[in-house]
Amino acid sequence: MNDDHIRTVSEITHELKDLVEVGFPDVFVLGEISNCTRAGSGHVYLTLKDELAQLRAVIWRGTASRLKFDLEDGLEVVAGGSIEVYAARGTYQLIVKQLMPRGIGTLELAFRQLQQKLEAEGLFDIERKRPLPRFPRKVALITSPTGAAVRDMLQVMTRRWRGCDIVILPVAVQGQGAAQQIADAFQMVERVPGVDVVITGRGGGSLEDLWAFNEEVVARAIFNCSLPVVSAVGHEIDVSISDLVADRRALTPSEAAELVVPETREVQEILDRSRHRLLSGLTGRAERARMQLDAIASRPVFTRPLQRIHDLMTQIDELEARLKRSVARVVDSRANVLSTATAALQALNPLGVLARGYSVTRNDDNGTILRNADEIELGSMIKTQFESSSIVSRVESINREDRPFVDLTLADIDVGRTKTE
Repeated sequence: MNDDHIRTVSEITHELKDLVEVGFPDVFVLGEISNCTRAGSGHVYLTLKDELAQLRAVIWRGTASRLKFDLEDGLEVVAGGSIEVYAARGTYQLIVKQLMPRGIGTLELAFRQLQQKLEAEGLFDIERKRPLPRFPRKVALITSPTGAAVRDMLQVMTRRWRGCDIVILPVAVQGQGAAQQIADAFQMVERVPGVDVVITGRGGGSLEDLWAFNEEVVARAIFNCSLPVVSAVGHEIDVSISDLVADRRALTPSEAAELVVPETREVQEILDRSRHRLLSGLTGRAERARMQLDAIASRPVFTRPLQRIHDLMTQIDELEARLKRSVARVVDSRANVLSTATAALQALNPLGVLARGYSVTRNDDNGTILRNADEIELGSMIKTQFESSSIVSRVESINREDRPFVDLTLADIDVGRTKTE
């Protein structure tokens, strides 16, 4: 074998590299994404495959940053770019410069992916949406200062309600950097004093024109805003991510203005009805109060104020008379009992007996009452007690047989009366 026909690996690889890269400078490949990874440098590495073969591909950082949708395994795409050979590994790969989802537009896919992501995080939850103020004092408009949308909103608000101020935060509503301007304006509106509600949006246009309101940075700015937000992007058929995150969605910018401020005529009608109800209610209450006062005034306590006192005085007089009669009956009854007891005591009183001619004889030495002659001896001294005087005698004789009087016992006395046999 001639050495002239022997080539090194590098030589073969470089020859193949020249053939491949020259032969496939600009190709479009249909395939399903697999093994998709994003490096720390921002480059994206993936594999495009079908039922029979695989093709390695790489998306450099600059191209990857401009993609509107997220890359994920299983997504069928059309990738455009050039074939390059990586000599260090002896492999070839597709350098992707364009990437489009198969069967669906790029922006439509990006919209669906972001919608699913934010919905899973709860940014669309009904429970977190706040009510709009009934009578706002200041309204902030985050929109283009030169578009038709801002003119429509100003015209509607000034016509319907002149009781609030309007401040405009000018931003670009389409094109490169518009989404970031809108997000920055939501941070700025927090520092504007007195703002009660925010309207953001623009007039109609294509999906590309409205895309700034489908960016994640705008959605999170609306979600993090402490003020109620009304989103009015495009026309009735247009639905943006901003519409889903905002507290209220308006079909058009003009409707957003109608939602935010009340109609002067409607408020006047409400005030008129309220005034009528208030007057009717007050009149009714006054009439009922007057009837109650008349009823109270007709009561006897007011027509004859001393009647009650007179009735009470009569009752007191009657009670006094009854009390006197009761006391008199009690006194009479007690007097009768006392009189009876006194008569009984008088009948038993020895002095009463003495008053009737009897006397009491005592032994003069010891004061013992002498009840019969057996208790005394001849020559002893006795003391005879009369009703009001007494005498002292010496016993000269004793006659033990004489009984000139009838004996009386305590049994013969009954309630003050003396009974004789």
